[in-house]
Amino acid sequence: MRRTTVPASFFGIVLGLSGMGQAWRVAVPLWGMPHWIGESLLLLATLVWLALLIIYVIQALRNPMVVRREFQHPVQGSTPALLAIATLLIALAALPYSRSLAYALTAAGVCWHLAFSLWHTGNMWQGGRDALDTAPTLYMPTVAGNFASAAALGALGHADWGWLFLGAGVFSWLALESLVIQRLFHAQAVPLQQRPLIGIQFAPPVVCAMAWLILSPGSTDHWLLMLWGYGLFQLLLGIRLGRWLGAQPFSPTYWAYTFGVAAATITGLKLALAGIGAAKVLAIPIFVGANLFIGYLAVRTAYLLITGQLLPRSA
Repeated sequence: MRRTTVPASFFGIVLGLSGMGQAWRVAVPLWGMPHWIGESLLLLATLVWLALLIIYVIQALRNPMVVRREFQHPVQGSTPALLAIATLLIALAALPYSRSLAYALTAAGVCWHLAFSLWHTGNMWQGGRDALDTAPTLYMPTVAGNFASAAALGALGHADWGWLFLGAGVFSWLALESLVIQRLFHAQAVPLQQRPLIGIQFAPPVVCAMAWLILSPGSTDHWLLMLWGYGLFQLLLGIRLGRWLGAQPFSPTYWAYTFGVAAATITGLKLALAGIGAAKVLAIPIFVGANLFIGYLAVRTAYLLITGQLLPRSA
């Protein structure tokens, strides 16, 4: 018998939707954009997060072996970190409406992030991995999880705790990036089904900058511009490799690109709001492009859901 399964990677949809919602929130004071668009996107992200969370928990209770296999997979085993990251981004969405709810979601997200990332990293330190399994998904537990924790804590007014998490994320990113780049440069060609995961490679610098701007609102530090510039360069590289990266038929895996795209957009809008000239010039095309790209993914994903092709099946 084959059952419909919901992989943890589906929580990447929440990252893209909530990220664009946050971008529209920044566009309100910057360009006077309608307030309801961003809030509607954040509401949609919250509904998707809640539905996925309920389904994933029920799946774990009814068929724990499916979840266990995912946790132990050499590539997909990093994706359960998305549960924490998505929860922390929903905390940011909820903050203007309920500080208590935002605190509760942040506490839950940080606890899951620490528990999972320590377990996952501890397993990696014991060795035994195949170098060919080194993929950008490795950034999720210790890099994206720490950056998202920093952002949520900073938004709640605990910047001192947030900087601790940001530091953990930055140095984890620097340690892992050389391994991922070495894998891309020197090992066998990336398998077709793993190519969309390379979209995660573009995220760390701009997610770091986004979290930094939450910890230090209005900052125009040159390090922020350097992080944003590195992220934008990698996004351009993604466009240059678009045909190669998109060789696989459409699947929700392509949402891996959206956290980096949304974070680059938010960072650019906030730097433009702070008066940075380059950001004022680049913010508009980046904002338009991000909306088109994430909107396209949303439409294609909705079509798969309506036609019953979205959820994979496992034995």
